[in-house]
Amino acid sequence: MPPLRPLLFLLLLAASGAAAAATHAVVFMYHRFGEDRYPSTSIRLEQFDAQLDHLAQNGFQVWPLERIVDHLARGAALPERTVALTVDDAYLSVHDAAWPRLRARGWPFTVFVNTDPVDQKLGGYMSWEQMRAMQAAGVRFANHGASHDSMTERRDDEDDAAWERRLRADIERAQQRLGEELGEEYARQAHLFAYPYGEYDTRAAALVQAMGYVGFGQQSGAVGPLSDRRALPRYPMAESFAALEPFARKAASLPLPVVSAEPWEPRVGADNPPPLVLTLERRLHGVACYDAAGKPLPITWLDETRMQVQAAEPLPAGRSRYNCTAPADGGRWYWYSHPWLVD
Repeated sequence: MPPLRPLLFLLLLAASGAAAAATHAVVFMYHRFGEDRYPSTSIRLEQFDAQLDHLAQNGFQVWPLERIVDHLARGAALPERTVALTVDDAYLSVHDAAWPRLRARGWPFTVFVNTDPVDQKLGGYMSWEQMRAMQAAGVRFANHGASHDSMTERRDDEDDAAWERRLRADIERAQQRLGEELGEEYARQAHLFAYPYGEYDTRAAALVQAMGYVGFGQQSGAVGPLSDRRALPRYPMAESFAALEPFARKAASLPLPVVSAEPWEPRVGADNPPPLVLTLERRLHGVACYDAAGKPLPITWLDETRMQVQAAEPLPAGRSRYNCTAPADGGRWYWYSHPWLVD
């Protein structure tokens, strides 16, 4: 890539009077649309319509996910208020409800496909034929594994080597099926991978990275230059937390400038509640952290840019998180989420 391209991009933005350049973006993640039987993973259509109207009416630019990833990797500028829309699992309501709405606006989006249910022609999933028609209209598809098995769980009597072989084969099988069904257009796309259930640990993330993929979780936050490409954040959207006011706040959010998180490993061991030490690029005022239920967490500043966060009580079994935010200019918020997995 020519070294002057980022500078040229900035000059073109200035010359065209476009929005100010930025180094961050926001990614949203959906599953189902208008499937009221599944409120934990489905968004009501009136909620989705309101969200799309908000983006359109407030100067947001909807970009393909891979274009955002490419710009961040090259250090190239993005337009201010850039967002990407992603969907996990390839449910039929993506084709029937989400696609017509997004196609009418000319907006791109990416579907992460777990391929086994599609191959098995399970009810409620899109078909390959439907996905090919969507791809021809500009929809992008990406790897979500074949089986949708959690990447953090070991089977009985499965050692690390056997576990890694199984996960690698699962990702490769999905990639092969996507390539076979979606052809050369799919093969030209960036290698993007979404962890099933948003669950990963250090070993799984290292495998995804070694296989050449950029990983995506389901932890909240904006993406920026400091974001870890092993597990980039996405804001999950579902019925119970898709109201317009919090959606607008998330769409306008900025990445909390976290240089490192210790431990990065999400799996909680003997230390429960787990301590988390975040090193920030610079000290921010008004930083506050919360647990998954929204309860404030105590913060101890270890020095000018290092802070420790730790819940007062052990985290419950399953998925959990620490969320940290800080006020930014213009009524916006810095945002960072650290996922935890408790056995």
